[in-house]
Amino acid sequence: MRARVRAGARGKMRRVKVSNLCVYCGSNPGRLPEYADAARSLARAAVGRGIGLVYGGATVGIMGAVADAALAAGGRVVGVIPQSLVDKELAHRGLSELVVTKSMHERKSVMAERADAFVALPGGVGTLEEIFEMWTWAQLGFHDKPCAMLNVAGYYDDLLRFLDRTVADGFVRSGHREMLVVEETAEALLDRLESYRPTIVAKWVERDQT
Repeated sequence: MRARVRAGARGKMRRVKVSNLCVYCGSNPGRLPEYADAARSLARAAVGRGIGLVYGGATVGIMGAVADAALAAGGRVVGVIPQSLVDKELAHRGLSELVVTKSMHERKSVMAERADAFVALPGGVGTLEEIFEMWTWAQLGFHDKPCAMLNVAGYYDDLLRFLDRTVADGFVRSGHREMLVVEETAEALLDRLESYRPTIVAKWVERDQT
């Protein structure tokens, strides 16, 4: 991804216009029906604001729910999926656009380039890895796009408490912790993303101590 902000600078940057939202979410439906319901609510709310979706391109789990809801609402949905998963017949064939990549690394890069903001719905290890990578890139100044979690039914409560611990123990700056947008409803989350102004904070603690 091409860097658009200067690492180490301080202060508020320009507001980020959200035209396309990248959604990371589970390939399984999860135990609670609230997870898929929230995915559908986010999809409909985004389409209602003229925001297109970029996601992992599959038909299964929360991924399928968010794509189907956006399409049913008349929205544009771009799926990005590696050939290995296409071969397993997991690709959604009814999307506005399906991008097939050679690898998972290429998939993540394409999704990052196509989106103006990133949100994690409930999901597993892959979902966490994806949103944490985008958040890390934001900390390093590689992009100025907002990163968020939709905390459905308290799904991310324990993780958020751990993230607060990383700040308390000196591994993460409070300014970087605050970059991660967290809301419990789709409309509140989209409001935050559309009003987001990135704060650029120096990454390395030691530089302030010398």
